[in-house]
Amino acid sequence: MSRAVDGTRRADRRKKILKLAKGFKGRRGTNFKAAKDAVTKALDHAYVGRKDKKGEYRSLWIARINAAVRDEGLSYSRFIDGVTKAGIKVNRKALSNMAIEDPKAFKAVVEAAKKALA
Repeated sequence: MSRAVDGTRRADRRKKILKLAKGFKGRRGTNFKAAKDAVTKALDHAYVGRKDKKGEYRSLWIARINAAVRDEGLSYSRFIDGVTKAGIKVNRKALSNMAIEDPKAFKAVVEAAKKALA
């Protein structure tokens, strides 16, 4: 009777990589050697993408705030300076949502910022 040494470790590892490569084109989705490199690269890009997403959202919020504030006769940088001087502790995400969903409240924040700048 032969002695089992490796168990299913090797097969399990290959199966895991090929499962992650599901949907990849050509050999990259079916061949272990090619899939291993493709999956490694894809996971690296996914990690970096999760970090980049945060900055991209911040840029979007700033663009939205800037557009809303320009209607009130201020620039974005002057507005943020005024908000800081007024002691209003609201983050950019909340300000962006406020500009879209509750223009009256946003206008009140802009007026407070203008008052603090004067």
